[in-house]
Amino acid sequence: SLSAGLDLPGRFLFATLTLMTLIAILVFIEEAVYIYRKIPSSKRSIIIWINAAAPVISTTSCIGMWIPRSTMFTDFTAGIFFAIVIHKFLMMMIKECGGQKVLLKRFENGHFTISTGPCCCCCLCLPRVPITRQTLFWLKLGTFQFAVFRPVLIFLSIVLWTNGNYVLYNLSPKGPELWISCFIGALTLFALWAVGIMFRKVRILLKCKNIIPKFALYQFIVILNHLQTTIINIFATQKIIPCAPPLSSIARGSYIAQQLLIMEMFLVTVISRVVYRRKYHDLEPPECVAEEPEDKKQPP
Repeated sequence: SLSAGLDLPGRFLFATLTLMTLIAILVFIEEAVYIYRKIPSSKRSIIIWINAAAPVISTTSCIGMWIPRSTMFTDFTAGIFFAIVIHKFLMMMIKECGGQKVLLKRFENGHFTISTGPCCCCCLCLPRVPITRQTLFWLKLGTFQFAVFRPVLIFLSIVLWTNGNYVLYNLSPKGPELWISCFIGALTLFALWAVGIMFRKVRILLKCKNIIPKFALYQFIVILNHLQTTIINIFATQKIIPCAPPLSSIARGSYIAQQLLIMEMFLVTVISRVVYRRKYHDLEPPECVAEEPEDKKQPP
């Protein structure tokens, strides 16, 4: 078994990381109970979904660490869950503005700046798009397509893998792995672009609700769960990470990625509890904001 092949420091490391995963799960459960009791029902499920991202990734990484053969399934499970969380984060920003109708009323004559990352941060010549019901629909579609198509592509990958046609970390253009990964990467960029466009517009309005730390935590999970893991796997495939018998380079790279994710997601879970647990006041209705200057002009 795996535990029998570990020395004393290895067992201590595995036990510590497992304990961190269990603490992250308990912190999330306590936070979910608090959100269920204190947060309005319209925002409750969205905030719970977003807070669950880090504990779920930590749990799947812990399972993959103890059961190496399950790595493909645990990585795909975390990927599917986070695809849904990206859509939920966009919906949370709309909800925090008061909903779609109130948001359209607040930014009645406003425009979206689409020259933002990760797709068009260098294309400063792109025109600004007016904020309408149609543009909001396209932004929501940009994240919703990722929540739908990524699970479908992952299911296709698992089917091909069971048939022997899908090989992990195979960068050959003749295999399906490279093309599926590129397609998922393109869908990811479009989803992150939609979230970035919305955040750039509402970050000042929602500053009182700490939207900037919340967005930073969300970006932190994106970078760690996708970019960091991809870089480590590429290093392992190119033998930059040396093998350590009985572990091959790829297996060792997978272990390193999972162990780093457990520690990082533990920190994200604790910080998320602090950021989302604060009590925030609801924004004033657009009518009150518009009438406030006139009220100040009236004599007492």
